[in-house]
Amino acid sequence: MKIRFLVLAILLAVSHAAAAQSSFSLGYNAPGIGIGINVPSYPNLVRVPGYPVYYAPTMNSNYFFYDGMYWVYRDDDWYASSWYNGPWSGVSHYDVPLYVLRIPVRYYRQPPVYFRGWQRDDAPRWGEHWGRDWEQRRDGWNRWDRRLNPSTAPLPRYQAQYRGDRYPGQDQRHNIHNQQYRYQPKEPVVRDYYRQQPSPGNGLARERGERGERSERGGGNDQNRNGAQRPNSGRDPRLDQGANRNDRGDRVDRGAGARDDRANDRSNDRNEKNDKNDQRDLKDSKDPKHPR
Repeated sequence: MKIRFLVLAILLAVSHAAAAQSSFSLGYNAPGIGIGINVPSYPNLVRVPGYPVYYAPTMNSNYFFYDGMYWVYRDDDWYASSWYNGPWSGVSHYDVPLYVLRIPVRYYRQPPVYFRGWQRDDAPRWGEHWGRDWEQRRDGWNRWDRRLNPSTAPLPRYQAQYRGDRYPGQDQRHNIHNQQYRYQPKEPVVRDYYRQQPSPGNGLARERGERGERSERGGGNDQNRNGAQRPNSGRDPRLDQGANRNDRGDRVDRGAGARDDRANDRSNDRNEKNDKNDQRDLKDSKDPKHPR
């Protein structure tokens, strides 16, 4: 009898561990995860001073925008989506972009209890919270030259017209986003998201991810400069280089990438003006919620 209970306990433990592991995976091809938040209309997003990140000061959630995607921290897990109200995909602690991890404590509108006592103007102590293995694999995550911050991705404000019953379905979301939002992501995890979009517009989404990867190889980014670890795509970069050499349309792609970069710069200029307006609107509001 005791042996039977022991076997049952082991099976339950294994199934629980497998479920926990799957929740941390980049399950972009799986149906969206319900994370217990509902955003009925496009949120008010304000730039975090000194960071290429936005936060939602009027929401009772840890809700951010970075590199063309929305990010939510809830129940000690990170989730991401290309649309403001999901569906959401779980992101491994090891794959969360550095600039998302660096967001200061004061901009978490629903901070967990373990944030108490942490400096409001510093990033959460992820290494202390997630353990030595995480800290070793993400070594140097909170050390960087602030003068080298990447440009801020433009907000996809076109989504404001889609609310309530007008919020599009899965295939519509991908197609509308690909048509309306031309920003080229910098982060490997975001490029992977676009490459894996299961929609009729997948070719355009994949092209966006691959073009962003070519752009990064040409210019590098903060993670490369500071020697922090990046997720391994599992692909030999020499194969990519050979494919590019054999691609007869490579010169056309580079020209299109340059045009997209110029479009991103114009969008960033408009975004800066919108940020100033948002800051004026919030001038009389209270400071962001923070742990006591």
